[in-house]
Amino acid sequence: MELLDAHLVPAVDGVAYGLLLFVVAAGLSLAFGTAGVLNLSHGMLYAIGAYTGAALSDGTWGGLVLGLAAGTAAACVAGVVLSAATAPLARRGHLAQALLTFGLALIGGDLLIQVFGADELPVRVPEVLDSSVTLLGHRYPAYRLGFIGMAVLLAAFGTWVLTRTRVGAAVRAAADDPQMLAATGRDPRLLHTGVLAAAGALAGAAGVLGAPIIGPGPGTSENVLMLSLVVVVLGGLRSLWATFFAAVAVGEVQTLGVSVAPELAPYLLFAAMAAVLVVRARFAEPEPAHGPAAPSPDAMDRLRRRIATAVRARVRGAAAADAVRGWFTRRAGAGQAVPLLVLLAVLVALPALLDPYSISLAGSALALGLLAVSVSVLTGHAGLPTLGQTAPFAVGAYATANLAEAGWTAGPAQIVLSALAACVFSALTGPAVIRARGTTVLMITLAVGELTGAVVNQYKSVTGGADGLVGFPPTRAPWGGDGMTDEAEVYAYALVVAVAAVSVTLLVLRSPAGKLLTGARGAEARMRASGHPVGRYLLVAHIGAGALAGVGGSLMVTVQQYLSPADVGFEIAAFALLAAVIGGTTSVIGALLGAGLIVITRDWIAGAWPGHGPLLLGVLFVASVYLLPRGLSGLRGRPDRGTASSGGPPDGQRLAVASASAPAPTPDGKDS
Repeated sequence: MELLDAHLVPAVDGVAYGLLLFVVAAGLSLAFGTAGVLNLSHGMLYAIGAYTGAALSDGTWGGLVLGLAAGTAAACVAGVVLSAATAPLARRGHLAQALLTFGLALIGGDLLIQVFGADELPVRVPEVLDSSVTLLGHRYPAYRLGFIGMAVLLAAFGTWVLTRTRVGAAVRAAADDPQMLAATGRDPRLLHTGVLAAAGALAGAAGVLGAPIIGPGPGTSENVLMLSLVVVVLGGLRSLWATFFAAVAVGEVQTLGVSVAPELAPYLLFAAMAAVLVVRARFAEPEPAHGPAAPSPDAMDRLRRRIATAVRARVRGAAAADAVRGWFTRRAGAGQAVPLLVLLAVLVALPALLDPYSISLAGSALALGLLAVSVSVLTGHAGLPTLGQTAPFAVGAYATANLAEAGWTAGPAQIVLSALAACVFSALTGPAVIRARGTTVLMITLAVGELTGAVVNQYKSVTGGADGLVGFPPTRAPWGGDGMTDEAEVYAYALVVAVAAVSVTLLVLRSPAGKLLTGARGAEARMRASGHPVGRYLLVAHIGAGALAGVGGSLMVTVQQYLSPADVGFEIAAFALLAAVIGGTTSVIGALLGAGLIVITRDWIAGAWPGHGPLLLGVLFVASVYLLPRGLSGLRGRPDRGTASSGGPPDGQRLAVASASAPAPTPDGKDS
């Protein structure tokens, strides 16, 4: 009883906080489960309501009611706009929706700051609610108790609407069988718009009522979005009451958990989210056991296997000069060799054309480019769209920073050790990722990235916490000398490392192993049926992409000479994914160009318009999704092998079929 008494106030706070998340998450669940929209701007809809309600609050009941009506209506209109924006992407998959809505969130956040200011707004509630009441011997805010009552009524009303009304029946039918709903004469587009408008209204109402609990300010929308995603994942999409209890559990972890176990609370939510997703993926998509390769069904199949084996043996026995020449001709193709050489020539000439600051930005673009290439490997070639590749990126970055502080300033040593650390990290997290597909992969990798961010903020002795790391010795180039401090010298080092890393990546992707990986993406069922260990291929790809991201993190530290949590956060993960989509998810060179475009927009163009960097980046997100559905590689007149927006199956299956017909390894490691 003494323990209960000591933690009574945090426990009740957890209920209030959880019910606020429930109101927000109910809209997010409605948008995703019924309208099929992965809305990463849902936190911005909450912020619209919160800012509007705070601006209209004057301490009277009339101000509260007016703020509630205006905030709900504004967010509802934003939901209608969101419906119109996402409608053209209905056939493009959730990855395109995620990038578009994230871009809209950046634009909306910048506009809110321009209208309401960058400071957190005070919220004034009616005097009756701006007091405290006695609760089992403790004083507790009356407003939060009132909010608990309103949220419970809202949950009951929402359940009644979904289960007892015709509108609810139509919503449930849209989630379960949209074709049957269309056959009844209802317009799916109208229902799509209505669902997103209702989701926006819920978020806006939650923003107005929740402003005294989670006030409008910097970071509010992202925090609300992340917690709402956790609630939706834990509660699922089928039951409003399951979402209700999941939200209360999340609220208790956020308040009571911090009071009882502060060292564990930052990890519990996203660890639980990742665990639930992994378990669901395992039960939904069980991986077949891999035994000896099944015999070929006919003589022609066996003949194709033998021919493929002979070709591979001949390739392995080719001379080094033939391999290099083949990379530029047979493997890369004339259409890719020329852009690669042109890009390399431009990168080499940059120091003679730019000022020191711009040269430093070019080095940062190379670091982000390697991260984008690692995303391209996973999203475009392995079919695992990721929002968490900043996790191995952070491992490589903090490894290099700590090595430098310990006196290990040699560039090659930093690169190799950072890549190894990222490899180990990716090997540990890979089994949780490779079993899932599609949107589930996005959510699992997002959880991994957020868990890594929590570790970064907690272990100050290694990471510096929120303050980051600065003041460590500069890196020494492999050609000798003191630490590199001149921007041109640092850029030359970054260019050499980036060219080496990209060259190795291209050689691997164009090799028979790379074709097997692409085959696993395009024809996974056929690959498994022919005896290929697809899970093993994906794990190796995940580890290799992690090593590449680790090298990018190491380069970022060398170029910037400082490191903060913002450099490895969710925003950077979204930027890397956008860079891969801009270039075309299977184009390594395109990913580098996309990263360069993002750095130019964020750091160079935004410098001429201070304070509007998020707006410019948001416009870049939206324009890229609409104007480059296949990325820059699709502008060459040749379809990209992958679907740039979704990371889904390729348009043509020829390469996948050829890969699936390649000899499958047997348990003794030999080709069958």
